[in-house]
Order: sequence, then C-alpha cells, then structure tokens
Amino acid sequence: MLLPLIMLALSVPGRPPAAAAAAAAMAMQPSEACLRRCGDIEIPYPFGVGSGCHLETGDWTFVLSCNRSADGRLRLYNYQIEVVDMSVRRGQLRIYSVINPWCYNASTAAMNGQNNWWYDMSITNFRINDALNRFTVVGCNSLAYILSLNDTAGAERYMTGCMAMCPGVGRLENGSCAGVGCCQTAIPGGLNGYQVSFEEKFNTSGIAGFSPCSYALLVEASAFDFRTAYVTSDELMTANGGQLPLVLDWAIGNKTCAEAQRDASAYACVSANSECVDSKYGRGRGYLCNCSAGYDGNPYLLDGCQDVNECDDTRFRYPCSVPGTCVNTAGGFICACPDKTTGNAYNGTCGGNKSQLGWKIAIGVSTGVVVLMVTASCVYMIHERRRLAKIRREHFRQHGGLALFEEMKSRQGLSFAVFTQEELEQATNRFDERNVIGKGGNGTVYRGTIAKDNAVVAIKRCRLASERQKKEFGKEMLILSQINHRNIVKLYGCCLEVEVPMLVYKYIPNGTLYRLIHGGGGGAAPARRIPFAARMRIAHQTAEALAYLHSWASPPIIHGDVKTSNILLDEDYTAKVSDFGASTLAPTDAAQFVTFVQGTCGYLDPEYMRTCRLTDKSDVYSFGVVLLELLTCRKALSLEEELEEEKYLSSQFLLAVGENRLGDILDAQAKDEQGMELLEQVAELAKQCLEISGEKRPTMREVAEELDRLRKLSMHHPWGQHNSEELAALLGGSPSMDSDQIELSTSTRNISFSDTAYIGIRSPR
Repeated sequence: MLLPLIMLALSVPGRPPAAAAAAAAMAMQPSEACLRRCGDIEIPYPFGVGSGCHLETGDWTFVLSCNRSADGRLRLYNYQIEVVDMSVRRGQLRIYSVINPWCYNASTAAMNGQNNWWYDMSITNFRINDALNRFTVVGCNSLAYILSLNDTAGAERYMTGCMAMCPGVGRLENGSCAGVGCCQTAIPGGLNGYQVSFEEKFNTSGIAGFSPCSYALLVEASAFDFRTAYVTSDELMTANGGQLPLVLDWAIGNKTCAEAQRDASAYACVSANSECVDSKYGRGRGYLCNCSAGYDGNPYLLDGCQDVNECDDTRFRYPCSVPGTCVNTAGGFICACPDKTTGNAYNGTCGGNKSQLGWKIAIGVSTGVVVLMVTASCVYMIHERRRLAKIRREHFRQHGGLALFEEMKSRQGLSFAVFTQEELEQATNRFDERNVIGKGGNGTVYRGTIAKDNAVVAIKRCRLASERQKKEFGKEMLILSQINHRNIVKLYGCCLEVEVPMLVYKYIPNGTLYRLIHGGGGGAAPARRIPFAARMRIAHQTAEALAYLHSWASPPIIHGDVKTSNILLDEDYTAKVSDFGASTLAPTDAAQFVTFVQGTCGYLDPEYMRTCRLTDKSDVYSFGVVLLELLTCRKALSLEEELEEEKYLSSQFLLAVGENRLGDILDAQAKDEQGMELLEQVAELAKQCLEISGEKRPTMREVAEELDRLRKLSMHHPWGQHNSEELAALLGGSPSMDSDQIELSTSTRNISFSDTAYIGIRSPR
C-alpha cells in the first residue's frame, strides 16, 4: 500500500525528480579552490570570482572581480563599482555610489560643465532598493533630478528631483535634510539604472563665496548624516572619499519559483531544508532562496541550511521555563520533563508521579484549555473591534473629517460624499489588481463601481503615509470641495477613516490634453492632430478655469502645477482642470515662503524658483508653456536634447522669436489651417505669459479675454466648425481607458492624476 503512494509523491509536477535535482545540484556547486574572501569582505555563494565559482544565470549578476595584487578591493565584474558587503539572507548587496559634484569656477565666473553621471545595470538582475535608499541633494539653490534608464512607470521614463534652498546660512542645521541646505526624495521600486543631472537655470555667483559646490547622489538613507559643513566646504567629498553606500536587491534569473522548479538543471535552491520566494518586484524579475524555519545557512549550497540548536543558551535565550528540559529537534525543539515527572516544562514546573497524576492532569488541562480558548477568543474579538474603531476615529480626526462635517452642515447642498472603507473595498473587489488602471512611484489608482448608485469612479490611493502626504491629501480635498466651475474637475467624495485618505472621482474615458497632443504610450504623435480651432477652445476654457481660481474663488486659489497632463477632457472634449495636490491658498503675508519645490520641470516659474514665492503669476507662466504646446505640438521638456536651451520648450520659443523665425517652431498643421497673423497674435500672448518678471505678465482674466477674441477669429476657418462627434471621428474615436491613461506623479510631491479624466458630482447623502 505504501509503495504506490511513495511513487506518486515523487512524480508530482512542479518539483524536479530527486535524482535529477541531486545531479543538477552537484553540477552547480563551486570548487573548494574558489576565492571566498577579498580583503575584509566575505564572498558567499552564489557570488564568486572566476569561472566555476559563481552561479551561472546567463547574466553578470553574481560575477565579481578581486584585484588582490593592487588595492585588494572587491568590485562588480566589468564595472568600476566597489562592493561594500552582501547578504544571502536578505538578498541584498551594498556598493559605493559616487557623489556627483557641480562647482563654481571663480576664473570663469560660471559653473563648471556637468559630467553625465549615470549607472546602467541592465546586464544584471540588480534592482535599486526603494525602501532603504533616497535621492539626496546638498547645496544652496541647487535643483537636481534623477532619471530612470529603464521604463518603470508606464508610458514615460521615471523622473523626480528636489531643491536644496539657503534662505540664510544661519538656518542650516546638522542632521536636518528637509529642504534647507539639503533635501531628499524617494524613488520607485524596480530601477536598474539611473542618470543624475543638475538644473542649470540658477545663478550661483551670489552664493559661491560660502557654498561653492552642489552635490547630488543616490544613497542609503541610514548611511547619510547631513552636516552644515557639507554646504560651506568640500567636507562631503573629502570625509567620504567621494562615495557613499547604496543598497541593491538581487534575484536569480527571470522565472518565478513555480517555473524554476520545473527545470532541475537550473534550480538554485539546492539545500534540502530550503524554500523558494518570488522576487518582490513581480513576475519575470526572478526568485530568491531561504532556509526553512528552524534552519540557518546558505540555501544555494548542498547541505547549506543547517539545523539551529535553539537549546544553545550561549546563542539564544533559553526557551524552556524549567532548566535542563530543552531537547533540540530537526527544525525546532521541545521542552520535556525528566523521566517519572509530570508538568509543563514550557511555562511551568516538573514534578510528581506520572502514573498517579496523569489522568488528573489530562482532565484539568483539557478543561482549562477549552475555557481559556473560549474566553480568549471573546476578549480578543471585543478588543480588536474597539481597537479598529479607535484607529478609524483617529484617522478620521487627523485627516480633517470633523472640520469637513462642520463645513457640510454650514453649507447646505454641498455635493460631497464621505465613503467608508468597506464601501470602497466593495467597489474595487477589495482593491483587486485587475481593477488597477494606473500605477506610479507613490501609489495606485483603481476603477470601481459604487454599489448604492452604480456610479463608475476612479479611486486615488497613495502607497505611503508621511505627514506631508496626509496634509496634501487634506488640502486637495478641502480645495476641491469648495470649487464649482464647469471647467474644473469636481470631487465626488473621499474616505478619511484609513491611514492614507482616498479621493474618489467620477471616471470618464477621454484622457488628457497631453495625450491628445503628443499621442499614446509609445510616444508616437497622432496621425491627425486636433484642429487648431479646437485647441483654442480648450485653451480658452482652461484660462477661464484658472481665472476663476484667481479672481472669484473665496479665498483665491493658486493651482501650482498647471500642465497639459493636468487638463482633462470629458466626452465632449471640454477642458477640465485637475490635480490640486500642489495648490495653495493665495498668501496674505508677503513674507510667506515655499521651501519645498512643487510643480513640474518645464512648467516651473523661474521667478518662483528664485524667490520661493508662489503667486497667481506663477500659474500664468505655466499656462504660457501649455499655450506653446498647443502652438507647436512639442513637449515642454525634452531631456534627449544636448544643449541646455533646447531642453525647454520655453527657451526654444523665446530664442526663435528673438531671431525672427517663429514659423520654424510652429506646428505645420496649425500653419496650414490658420493664417500667420492669428498664429503670431497667439504667440505674442504666450510670450507675455513667459515674461521673467511676474509683474509684467498679464492676469489670467486678461489672458482668458484675449483667448476668447482669438478663438472667435479661428472659428472663421472651416476647421473651426465642428462638433464633438466630428472631433472624435477625426481623432480616430474616443480613446478607451487602459493602464497607460493614468500616470501617477513622478515629481517630488504627492500622488496625482495625469493621463485620465475624472469628473463628476454626487448628490448629498
């Protein structure tokens, strides 16, 4: 009876046959002659130096080099990257990351040229750990950004950055990296390469006397401790040898555990007491091996996982309450009373005679266990319900729920709903991955259906929960709940009883102005661009929305991040301004500063960057860049350009106007549809919006009135006469929603919407 069962167990698919697995494991083992230490660094398998000493996976992940005759340092193969240490248990490797300096040259009275600082690990299976590392900038008035070399966030490459300000040298503080002299920002998971660049728009001659250099680096957060001397001297470079640690995650190959176990010749978890774990970066990113519970060692070696002796009180706390009763077992231990005694050696005493007390103990223990389990279960359930209710009440209070209810009571007819966590879980099938319509470095957007009224919604759920993010969610919620304009996205509702508040919008499918101008996820432009008259209509609607925020909202509101990916289009291609995560109420005190850069590169007001004062004229400048995109169909920022003045659309435009070659930069279709006189008037309006001095820029009210006049002129052309159905047909039909239509913000602020439309209003509950 047992023999067929044994044969059946050995033939179960998903695990390699024992004989094949043993033969493959022997073939994969390193030679005893392999180098296992380089200098002070131990080299555990699967890493190794030289052929036959490392795990062969078809890439260069585990190949190291050690120059013992020279500096005795361990490096990644074919790289000048020095290894600090590595961990088999955690699946991590620490390397030295180069500190990138950018210094002022007194002889030329200008900043030295930048080096093209980058790391590319695409031939390995390393990923930069997003939890332990931070992108860090040190200096005065120093803006730097990091750009991914691989496609990790959907349609666009990931980019983020931050700016270190110096309002005064006396405000620098050791250990503080919150924007004054030093700033840090998080990166997304899954990066295997990156490039670092400084923004060159800022004049540093005024600060060169006390802060001659700026620095940017990706660094292990726990290994970096900011010192004020890093700003005023070269101590950051000299004290650390020009480099600091960076944490990398590694994995085996590109298969999941289930897939790898089918191939006995390549399966790396060869120890008898090991188990396979899929990479945390998702399917196709490889797997790791761990020793099973109760075992420790190297799971990549035959017999590498050895039993842990929990009874060894020199290594562990003695696990039994009665001394001398611990007995080690394979993968565990037991606490056994000595012969002819009874009791509980785990948490009691041993004594008495087994034959006399056995039946009494059995009855007593059984009764006690039953009573204890029932009582404990009841107490636990009551305690958990009270604890969860208290946590939800605290979250609700922290996120401004009480103030919101007071606002709803004081303003009758406020079209705003407060959802419970259960309602949103039901709407998204408990946030099922199949309902994800967009992901980014900071969070996820889900599509769902509210059961009460069958409304299709988009639910914005942030992955992190810092105090800054909580404040920005609350700010966006309060701002949106008070705005009522036909060209501004209306908030449907929110959920405040969770750790990170969730915002709910009505979902519609026509995407963003960015997508309409520049095309889909692959970056290709649409076959037929939107008619110029339709562009003027969208521009006028957007200007009306911003003019409303500046002039008629009470109190006035500054948007703070005007760009084409924040202008949404409904079913009739009507513009809807969205994303108020960077918005702020208009300052009442001229001394108010913004110490953390908000907005998006390519649209940022240079006066705001210089003075740290965010005004309504900052929105005017950003709108001017949007107007240029409609005129030229070019992107606001193009990092592929080599010359600095060619990276920014605003610089290209002002240079072309100054050289009297406006026609070279205009969109060919716009020139075919409209006369140059009208296009020159639109260009002149954009030029006024892009004035360096905010005082010289027009107000959004004046911009809206001028666009209304120009829009009416553009409609005299045959292209100006169309309806929404004709426009949809011209653009190839309404675009359907897919994962490329949502982009979570890769700037230094909170999660935001970019490539989808959210619009709607909910009746009062």
